[in-house]
Amino acid sequence: MLEILVKCNPADLTTFMKNSPYIFLDDEYCFEKWDPFHMKSLEIKFLRFQVSISERAVIQRTMHPWERDALLVRKSFQEKPPLYNLLIELACTRTSDEFLGARKAFQCLYSESVEEFVAVKVQGFQRRLLVALVSTYRYEGMQIDEAAIKLECQKLARAIKTDHRNEIENDDEVLRILTTRSKHHLKTIHKCYKEDYDSNLEEDLDDIQILRDTVNCLCAPPIYFSKILDTAMSICPAVQEMEALTRVIVTRTDVDMKDIAAEFDRKYGAPLIERIEAAALGNYRDFLVALVKRGMAN
Repeated sequence: MLEILVKCNPADLTTFMKNSPYIFLDDEYCFEKWDPFHMKSLEIKFLRFQVSISERAVIQRTMHPWERDALLVRKSFQEKPPLYNLLIELACTRTSDEFLGARKAFQCLYSESVEEFVAVKVQGFQRRLLVALVSTYRYEGMQIDEAAIKLECQKLARAIKTDHRNEIENDDEVLRILTTRSKHHLKTIHKCYKEDYDSNLEEDLDDIQILRDTVNCLCAPPIYFSKILDTAMSICPAVQEMEALTRVIVTRTDVDMKDIAAEFDRKYGAPLIERIEAAALGNYRDFLVALVKRGMAN
């Protein structure tokens, strides 16, 4: 079963869901969601038989991406403290259509919007940033405005280099740029900032983690994901970290795993596959390694 799931591409998984009406239900928002009865049954079995994390990874792999991301949005606020980085990851590393689908799935599953769910959970600057990030539908094309890039690069630099955290958090232009501009536009600003100020944008935001994660997820996802993977495979990782390992590999296999693996090797001096083999065990290890190899071959 694991071997079959590894070989399946997204189209194969969609076909499997459509042809398994006893497990997946068609939804009004046009995605196939897990039948709640079967999901509850599996949860009971997990508790009764202490099923390993490998089976949970299999379920994530077979879930419709919209439903999986909707569940992760919910999970980001179930942890103590809340996982703001997880919510930022979902809003900023998915395409506009992918996250729009997750927002639709969230409404279907929980009868409320992602925006209202997030808005009641946080206050102040965090609310303004996170609600804006989950609400936006970014332009996905490659066309950019060079003059605007230069001007906005300067605006970000002025806000960052004031040395007053409150000023950058209350700067409407910083919020506008990060939450509305296309990823290609922002990556060009990122490059311009490096050339003009001889430092990386995310490094100059080091003391404001929520903004650093936003910039990395929008401009350099492999850097963000390689750090998550390294933390997840640290000595004696907690359950939360092992879940992050599963999440990153399952969700990025068919997207940018080759780039993530290359960045991981460059930054941490060890091949990603070797680190997984040392950190995980049994079928779980084999499943993750096989997914990484598939992603690197794409």
